[in-house]
Amino acid sequence: MLVLEEYFQGHKYQYDAPDYFGEYIQWNREMLHPIMSCSKSFTSACIGIAIDKGYIGGVQDNIFDYLPAYLQYKNGGKEGITIEHLLTMTSGLAWDEWGDAHGTSANDMDRLYFECSDDPVKCVLERALIHPPGATFTYAGGGVVMLREILRYATGMDIDAFSRKYLFERLGVDSIQWFQYNNGVYATDSSIYIRPRDMLKLGVTYLDSGHWNGQGILPAAWVEKSAEVYHNNTDINIPIEDSGENCYGYLWWISKLDYKGKNIKMYRANGWGGQTIMVFPELDMVVVFTGGNYASKSKLFKIIERYLLPALK
Repeated sequence: MLVLEEYFQGHKYQYDAPDYFGEYIQWNREMLHPIMSCSKSFTSACIGIAIDKGYIGGVQDNIFDYLPAYLQYKNGGKEGITIEHLLTMTSGLAWDEWGDAHGTSANDMDRLYFECSDDPVKCVLERALIHPPGATFTYAGGGVVMLREILRYATGMDIDAFSRKYLFERLGVDSIQWFQYNNGVYATDSSIYIRPRDMLKLGVTYLDSGHWNGQGILPAAWVEKSAEVYHNNTDINIPIEDSGENCYGYLWWISKLDYKGKNIKMYRANGWGGQTIMVFPELDMVVVFTGGNYASKSKLFKIIERYLLPALK
């Protein structure tokens, strides 16, 4: 049951404009919105589907089993990186996309877009291994770009076609757009333009243990694992929001919130600027926000804790 849906005036995203503010418009339910890093959680769903269908053996598979064009980087400890390490952002590769503002090559994610777009996978694998795989969380969109290449090699389909066939069409989503690098690679870290109502469909599918309208889209075990804290992925502060300390699973963030004096679990897809799909299993609830706070912190947790949760009966 849809309880509340509302759209406001705001700016379109424009990467080369002050504060990233493009045209000022009245948003509505039919308009596609850039969901930034929420795209990572859609990518995670695609990997789960590919494993379920037998295209990929499992999360413990070595990444180089699916990256035959990049075997020259299978050395120096990198040969120990698995698909699970990319899903949990624990590959151990040097990466920094939180330390510097977007729009400069000092930000490793922007460097992929502006300097390495001819071969972003090569750009990621060239980075030094500074931690043993699996040991340390480092927020790294570059690993998600590699997941796209793994999916493409394993299935013979790029993520645009794969996601449409096995995810979006089954969810009744008929209008999405993916961003592509210069060489045609889909930027699976933050590329999807989609309607908020269709964001909600992914959240409801996870809430219902992988089912949408009674149809199995994802294995229940994959949903459960996605929302489970991986090893040491705890006490993570995200610089773009007011969420405090967070945990991380399979490209989903995990948090605890106070509800009527009790800590409850919420896990979410999360994107720069205030884009999120929040799943509250204990409350049987999904909340979706989009926003334009690209140059300032979003206040979504304040909205949830001050207004939404207290309003629940």
